[in-house]
Amino acid sequence: MMTTTTQRILDLAAAAPASHGEDLVLLLGEANELYQQGLRELHREVAARLDGLATADLMFAADTAGMPCDPSQDRDEVILLLALVEWEMTPAAMAFTEMAEAAARRGVCLIPEE
Repeated sequence: MMTTTTQRILDLAAAAPASHGEDLVLLLGEANELYQQGLRELHREVAARLDGLATADLMFAADTAGMPCDPSQDRDEVILLLALVEWEMTPAAMAFTEMAEAAARRGVCLIPEE
């Protein structure tokens, strides 16, 4: 049986509370890679779905979705914003965000301290 990106992130998020130190960092790292992969895949889907829309219509959609656009942003940036809005509402993205926030409260994050 093949595990989906969403299911794997949910599994990692479920394992995170019982993990500590380096084990938690490894879980966060894997979940982050899956998060980025999921966003890239959705970005491609959104770009294909919105291919025929005018840039002004895309900017209006992004603004309506709560991601105001600047006139200097190009079409690709606006499509990425729309994909991000959609991605952030998925169970995978929500689980990763919750996992990362909980880990941060415990003093663990993926950004190394200087």
